[in-house]
Amino acid sequence: MEGLQRMLASINYIEENLEGMLTIDDIAAIACMSKFHFQRMFSMLTGFTVSEYIRNRRITKAAQELVNTDYKVIDIAMKYGYESPEAFTKAFRRIHGISPTAAKKNSQALKAYPKLSFQIQLKGDVEMDYKLVKKEAFTVVGKSIRTSTIGGENNRKIAAYWNESNSNGLSKELANNCGPLGLLGICMEFDKQQENITYMIGAEKNMESLPTDWEEREIPAATWAVFPVRGAMPDAIPYVWNRIFSEWFPATGYEHAGGPEMEVYVSDEDPSSVDYYSEIWIPIKK
Repeated sequence: MEGLQRMLASINYIEENLEGMLTIDDIAAIACMSKFHFQRMFSMLTGFTVSEYIRNRRITKAAQELVNTDYKVIDIAMKYGYESPEAFTKAFRRIHGISPTAAKKNSQALKAYPKLSFQIQLKGDVEMDYKLVKKEAFTVVGKSIRTSTIGGENNRKIAAYWNESNSNGLSKELANNCGPLGLLGICMEFDKQQENITYMIGAEKNMESLPTDWEEREIPAATWAVFPVRGAMPDAIPYVWNRIFSEWFPATGYEHAGGPEMEVYVSDEDPSSVDYYSEIWIPIKK
């Protein structure tokens, strides 16, 4: 579990530098990971983006100083990297629901985001099957939404988007015209902070003429780690995603290659069946 040990080192580094300049480059370097892989792994393990976690920890520390010292609001704002008292007040209110001035009078209303910690366990009791597949670049077609990863918004919006696509016929039309991979749920176009992503419900392009409201995307050539998923949707998929990032990546020495991720639905069975089969495809590199 060396990968998780390095993740712990990066969290300690964040904690020691909350009052200074923190960059994703430096934090990922502490973990000996690429920026993309570190941010993706951090988000999957913690439920926070790196930037979101840093903001929450700074506001927590700032609130403690606000109620326990005589420092002025502007001094605390500057200490924790805010350009103005107004920017600090806005961020403070977003977390705590009250202004810094009000917090001095009523500290009971404050929230706290504690420093993260991981309980590292060697599990080994359940094997994790996977295979490596090299695939050339290919084109997918379908429809997409843009969503935020902050606060789990992406999970809610993606679930609602699948329900919408199943009810309006998009999923069925894609399934009837898809390539050999079957119906796809694709995470792509991560922004630099990985706080916003595009999610497409699609399929490999297998037709010349497309509906006018469908989109095309190019999936680059990659070596994919392919993980089988057996179980009823939607619970089976998140369980395997969690194991990939908490067990498989730290144990194998592979890294996320930074491209799109795919959930592959190749089965015609009822998705609510306990025997339903699907796959997770992640682009990897050594």
